[in-house]
Amino acid sequence: MITDKGYGFYSWNGKLYQSDIVRSAIRPKARAIGKSVAKHVRKSAEGTKVNPDVYMRFLLEEPNIYMSGQQLQEKLATQLELNNNAFAYINRDENGVPNAIYPISSRGVQAVMDSNNRLYLRFSLSNGSVVTFKYSDIIHLRKDFNEDDLFGTSPGEALANLMEVVNTTDQGIVKAIKNSGVVRWLLKFTQTLRPEDQKKAVKRFMEDYLSTESDTLGVAATDAKADAIQVEPKDYVPNEKQMDKSVQRIYSFFNTNENIIQSKYSEDDWVSYYEGSIEPDIVQLSNEFTRKLFNRRERGFGNKIVFESFNLSFASLKTRMEFANQGMDRGYVSENEARTIFGMAPKENGDVYVRRLDMAPTDQEKQEGGE
Repeated sequence: MITDKGYGFYSWNGKLYQSDIVRSAIRPKARAIGKSVAKHVRKSAEGTKVNPDVYMRFLLEEPNIYMSGQQLQEKLATQLELNNNAFAYINRDENGVPNAIYPISSRGVQAVMDSNNRLYLRFSLSNGSVVTFKYSDIIHLRKDFNEDDLFGTSPGEALANLMEVVNTTDQGIVKAIKNSGVVRWLLKFTQTLRPEDQKKAVKRFMEDYLSTESDTLGVAATDAKADAIQVEPKDYVPNEKQMDKSVQRIYSFFNTNENIIQSKYSEDDWVSYYEGSIEPDIVQLSNEFTRKLFNRRERGFGNKIVFESFNLSFASLKTRMEFANQGMDRGYVSENEARTIFGMAPKENGDVYVRRLDMAPTDQEKQEGGE
């Protein structure tokens, strides 16, 4: 028996993703999270091993037959920004070993409980079908985790009024552009004419003087029967300051700015953006993948999923040189890792870590000194 607990999350139908402003605001974050590399790390008394199990490495690199790990991470990041919730289903074999991860795009999600108090999520998919999965098989990312016990608060209500302002502004600009090429004329007849004669006179005036094929070279003439009066359109166009404020409010809502969106950022700009907006979601990804892909016993043996996201591609050549040199001197960067910083392909035997002789481990110095 499955019991409906009466609370759930429903994606906002305001078509937020169709806005160019919103899409540009969330794209840098989604692409940055997609570039992070997922790795299986096992820490034990024997030391730290990276990707010790082949099945897990393949799962992280190719979570399903339709996408790579980078594409899965981008999709989850995009859904998280749009709905403050993102879901992915973990498929397992008959032994309970995960063998695929599928992102879930749904119109609504509802939390339900069975008679043994096990939590399930019921998804209403876009094609009209309904599926139910155990919560333990769902990777669930969330933001603005406040009102509900399980789901992040949807941004729809907070963004609805602001998006209406932007939409109204865009419509005003479109109408102003359309009307800017229109010259309105008023023919004021000085004598009484029948309606059909008025229409004929107006049509003749348009054909003679307003047609692009007219040979009058922009010169118009009227007789005593009518006065031609030009009427300039006066449409309201929002000023630039009002438009900028609306756009900046949307950028602020998504924790970004114009420099990040247009790739004009400096090193400090990107570091601040990374620490304030990207890193918290990277940590959430690591925690959620770890606790859903490994049971408590496996986690007890030191298994976890980490997402390496440190990237120096935004840094200057001087900064990258200093980091590579110091990292190789101190033994925390291999030659191949240093080559990656400069966008170079790895080379054979380049994964060995070396250390300067004057930076040997403390216990080694004691042994050599005879203490």
